Amino acid sequence: MRVVTAGIGLRAGHVLSILKETMPEIEFVGYYDPQPTYLHMIGEDVLRFDDVADILAQTKPDLFFVGSPNSFHLEHIKLGLAAGVRIFTEKPVVTTKEDTMELAELLAKHGSDQVMVGLVLRYSQHMVDLRAILDRLGPITSLEANEHIAPYHGAFFMRDWRRMIKWSGGFMLEKCCHDIDIYNMVTGSRPTRVASFGGRKSFVPEFAPTSNTENEIMHRKTSAWESVPDAFHSDGDIIDYQTAILQYETGASMAFHTNLNTPDEHRRFCVMGALGMAEGDFVRGYLKATARDGETIADHDYTKGDPAKMSAHYGADHMMVSDIAAFLRGETKSLPVGVVDALEAGLVAMALDQARIAGGMVDLSETWAEFDSWKLRA
Repeated sequence: MRVVTAGIGLRAGHVLSILKETMPEIEFVGYYDPQPTYLHMIGEDVLRFDDVADILAQTKPDLFFVGSPNSFHLEHIKLGLAAGVRIFTEKPVVTTKEDTMELAELLAKHGSDQVMVGLVLRYSQHMVDLRAILDRLGPITSLEANEHIAPYHGAFFMRDWRRMIKWSGGFMLEKCCHDIDIYNMVTGSRPTRVASFGGRKSFVPEFAPTSNTENEIMHRKTSAWESVPDAFHSDGDIIDYQTAILQYETGASMAFHTNLNTPDEHRRFCVMGALGMAEGDFVRGYLKATARDGETIADHDYTKGDPAKMSAHYGADHMMVSDIAAFLRGETKSLPVGVVDALEAGLVAMALDQARIAGGMVDLSETWAEFDSWKLRA
């Protein structure tokens, strides 16, 4: 299987290296990246191209990996669709509502099964086990959830290209689209109305590190393209905390909180149903579900997994690649998440930022009517 990539940063290199381990038959036949920081992860001898259209035309790959910065995704996906090649794109798929609708039109023409997407939390053991018992919770009524990341990771966002909305689409879209997607899955619906509040209060000059220890923490995760040296004096325009409320088509509601400066990080959720509840934490590694009569429906401890396969996303990266390998080999007909799911999660993230900036509630009914006009769901 011939594979090419647009972008060979840390994320692309990590996923592609796991894919090669899982599928030894893969041959990397080319890459496009003006600054190939992690080329060693797929092989220093892989042929370099200066143009995405050229790499697709000359190598005729079986799989095109889109790992470029978010704002370039649509351009690269369009070229892949025009070339008739199967695509895997990292999340978020696109960064604006306009780009979402343009891609929806293209997918209606080319088929949404041409594009796979790296919404890795759908593949996690947490979500595999939660899906197995969701019916026992009854109709979902309300949810609490968060994504709290450690200061070293927050500082990375404030130094990396992701700090700029023009490149990343904003923090809620870049980082929390995973979370929005899995709670769309849990409720079996999409948000109809959203509101949001937030800003930037931690990564500001007055809280810059005053010790070598803290300064080392803030530079622990390295960045490459368009990076700046200081997270606290950067030109970034993303936020570092945000609280959101969402109401779903089913009537369920959710409160969601994210913060980029959490020394003891966690990524928790609590799902309340008419017949029971489920709670868990991706970071602390557990899932427990309880029926309303007190019966334990499920009780999972994920802290005892293979350390070699727990290096990123709580072990879900390896699970995702395993599923994708089976899909590419024709051993399975579907994946747990698709590009349509990703586009829907992205539209919600964009609406949350719209609500935060405008200071009001955003009604998504017109957005869904426009998106659904492309009939991407059977």
